[in-house]
Amino acid sequence: MAEVTICGKKVGDGHPTFIIAEAGSNHNRDVDIGCKLVDMSADAGADAVKFQTYSAELSFSTRTTVPLHYRERCGFDETANMCDLMKYVELSREQHFPIVEHCKKRDIPFFSSVFDMSDVDFLEENFAPESYKIASYEISHFPLLKRVAETGKSLVLSTGMASLGEVEKALDTLSQNGLTEVVLLHCISNYPAQPEDSNLRAIHTLQSAFGLPVGLSDHSTGVDVAKTAIAIGACMIEKHITLDPKMPGPDQPFSIDPDELKALVDGARFVETVLGSAHKGCTVAEEGMRSLARRSVVADVEIPAGTRITPEMLVIRRPGTGLHPSNLDTAIGSVARRDILFNEPLQWDMLIDREDG
Repeated sequence: MAEVTICGKKVGDGHPTFIIAEAGSNHNRDVDIGCKLVDMSADAGADAVKFQTYSAELSFSTRTTVPLHYRERCGFDETANMCDLMKYVELSREQHFPIVEHCKKRDIPFFSSVFDMSDVDFLEENFAPESYKIASYEISHFPLLKRVAETGKSLVLSTGMASLGEVEKALDTLSQNGLTEVVLLHCISNYPAQPEDSNLRAIHTLQSAFGLPVGLSDHSTGVDVAKTAIAIGACMIEKHITLDPKMPGPDQPFSIDPDELKALVDGARFVETVLGSAHKGCTVAEEGMRSLARRSVVADVEIPAGTRITPEMLVIRRPGTGLHPSNLDTAIGSVARRDILFNEPLQWDMLIDREDG
């Protein structure tokens, strides 16, 4: 499977799980909160912190789009539309600058989801991020895919709600415009997503279909689904973060707090450690027990030097420091080169071959 460099780190088989702390819209248009989300991400050991770059008026929704159940999370009444809601949590162009500067101060990569070609232009002109993110909603926004491809930067592409055919078309659009450095994210586009809807085996389907690194953009509450995804092979986890899930905002209720983010990062490293490699054999940790607990060919009586060994003289017994039990028949009929003690494991240098004897 291919490996991809995202924000300066290798992602794919054999590399640590890349953890994206998704600040998203949970800054609530407050630079101080945004910087605290950066601090939270750096303190937890996340690999990158991600925001969302857009203009509600230009790139999101018409004023006739209804925001479903999100209105009450932001204190809006039934007259509000999706554009009103996204304007409420929009990170202004000016607010990007202090937040990106704070990322540099905390030595954690900044990158962002983009929703319009103008968003890409703004980020390229001012910050030149190493990577981009495209959300599930935009997987069929082909002009946007083309614009991101033209930057030559690597891409994280969410696949919520998409069929394999739609994913293939998006990847074709990217590759036709020169971009093949892509990490796919399996995603359930529901907020929150219920654990039983996670369908994590789709990660394997995406890996098999496209030969790309595949992770999970997780919208469930808590970190159990994310850790399960790592255990079955997800190379990347994107998880919304918040200072406090009780804060107003569309994404706050299903986002994880600082303690949960630290638990996710630590859990990812633990899962990676216990997964180990695909090699099957005696591990270094098992070598001592193997010698102690395995069996070998052992003298069941004292055998004087020069004695031809018969079956009754030998037994299979612990420890496993002598001849392997599979060599029992070979040892029978040979001659003792020296005195062999009762309960002594046999070694080849104790024996004279049948022919030599």
